[in-house]
Amino acid sequence: MPSIHLLSDLLINQIAAGEVVERPASVLKEVLENALDAGSRAIDVQLEQGGVRRIRVADDGCGIAKDELALALERHATSKIENLDDLERVGTMGFRGEALAAIAAVARTTLTSRADGSTHAWRIDGTERSLAPAALNAGTVVDVADLYYNTPARRKFLKSEGTEYAHCDEMFRRVALARPDIGLQLAHNGRVVHRLPPGDHGRRVAALMGDDFLTQARAIDADAGPLRLSGFASLPAYSRASRDAQYFFVNGRFVRDKLLTHAVRQAYADILHGARHPAYVLFLELDPAGVDVNVHPAKIEVRFRESRAIHQFVFHALTRALAESGAALAGRAAATMEQPAAPVAAEASGSDPVRENATTGMAPRPQGFGGYRDAPPVQGRLAMESASRSYFDFVDRAREPGASASTPVADAGFRPAAFAPASSRPANAASAPAANPLPQPDDDSAPLGYALGQLHGIYILAQNAKGLVLVDMHAAHERILYEKLKTVLDGRPSVQRLLIPAIFSVSAKDMAAAEECVEVLAGMGFEVAPAGPQELAVRSVPALLANAPVGELMRKLLEELREFPASEVVTARRNELLATMACHGAVRAHRSLTIPEMNALLRDMEATERADQCNHGRPTWTQLTMAELDRFFMRGQ
Repeated sequence: MPSIHLLSDLLINQIAAGEVVERPASVLKEVLENALDAGSRAIDVQLEQGGVRRIRVADDGCGIAKDELALALERHATSKIENLDDLERVGTMGFRGEALAAIAAVARTTLTSRADGSTHAWRIDGTERSLAPAALNAGTVVDVADLYYNTPARRKFLKSEGTEYAHCDEMFRRVALARPDIGLQLAHNGRVVHRLPPGDHGRRVAALMGDDFLTQARAIDADAGPLRLSGFASLPAYSRASRDAQYFFVNGRFVRDKLLTHAVRQAYADILHGARHPAYVLFLELDPAGVDVNVHPAKIEVRFRESRAIHQFVFHALTRALAESGAALAGRAAATMEQPAAPVAAEASGSDPVRENATTGMAPRPQGFGGYRDAPPVQGRLAMESASRSYFDFVDRAREPGASASTPVADAGFRPAAFAPASSRPANAASAPAANPLPQPDDDSAPLGYALGQLHGIYILAQNAKGLVLVDMHAAHERILYEKLKTVLDGRPSVQRLLIPAIFSVSAKDMAAAEECVEVLAGMGFEVAPAGPQELAVRSVPALLANAPVGELMRKLLEELREFPASEVVTARRNELLATMACHGAVRAHRSLTIPEMNALLRDMEATERADQCNHGRPTWTQLTMAELDRFFMRGQ
């Protein structure tokens, strides 16, 4: 072995450059962060050949004094920290004092700057360290050319021009999203790619992420003591196949932190399934003393001193915001209004209870597990089943002789002959026109409007103040049932005993799973017992699923229980199991609904969290405004 000796300063800087200067985008990051710390209000970036040939960054910041230019190129020279206390409360983007020295060791670097109050600017060569007067109005210009010209082995690891430029563009976007108050411009090979004037976060996000992201995102603004989370998080309908649209900033610094990523993923777990990823631009602000940014050479990772508190804060803030869909917010606002007296039965004179509800500002509102409290009387001795059932669980009771099948009901949530077989329902049950005019569509208490009809037994068409609303009835009912099942399972589930037990054949594995998990099933509201060597009998089901296909549902549940231990199903995989139950219990496509039934579904959607998407992340409804319809039909053009 050769003798121990000190490395030269140049070799030390070149070694350090391997950590700090991985590619042209790393150079751009370090120089942009210095420009931000200098208090710049405008930054101009010029790239050539993806940044390999040249990176030029000009800012209008405070500049560097003449006698400090040479020191700025030395290792561990900085104006941003002086002692350990400063290091523990870092409030600047850069602080290590090694970036410029590392860059100058592997590229032809010149630094031109004019400090505030100076009569003219000065330029220093990064290789020879020679000073010379220069022309510059204000600020600093860092010019980095021929990256890795003196270390050809590292230059071989650089990718194509397009790839390196893409990394530089991504780095520019991160800085631009973090500081919308600063004007930035990026040009590549002489062509301006981004020209971003100063503005607010919304405009900057729209400029870089697209208007479609902003329209499909929920605004986030939550605070708890010294913690604040703001920004935008996409709805599940805008999910993506990759993580390329995920930006998280801590005190203005872009980070990739496992703790924060896990909190976001957990917040989306209940509304986004499969291999899809959410898009978001989020900003977490906290006391600099609560986060350690000195854990990675590139400063892209951080460590929180109260990690669990940060995780819970981010998780709950996102969960609340994503649960508050537009319909849910408006529905809850309407629910706070004074409840009017129950309407009386509609008479032949033309009284319309749905219109009356719209006039008074109150839409029929579900109570408890989906039933209705203080049900109004109706003509013909119609009775309602247990209030714990959903609005789809009402059955047709015997009518008095002479009662008309088209007699209007007094509550939009009451559904005679709900989901009865088509052959047993009146021929005009779904297609008969409403006996009275439609409610006014500008009723603020009904943001999803009032039903007009059904399209191919799949979609509900409704009108509101904005225009036309289209609802996927199966997806919407699936979300409603899922949220109610979660609430019910937290307590003692309401059970509906079957008059005639449902008996179905099962495999030996399913029989064993049923016997092993009988207590788990009972806790969910299912009473299951053997009815033969390969038969199971279901004697009771959760009241919310009274109309579900029992055999199909039980086979799916047993398949889940057979694959995973019962304890794991109840805890870690509980929501997935409930989602399966909701999917099989929801109203199926091609089922005819009456107008009151459709309105009942719309009102329940307004009262349900996360009603904008089903359990699989698909949208449940969409809005076509009058302006969009007018443009399509070229009205006014």
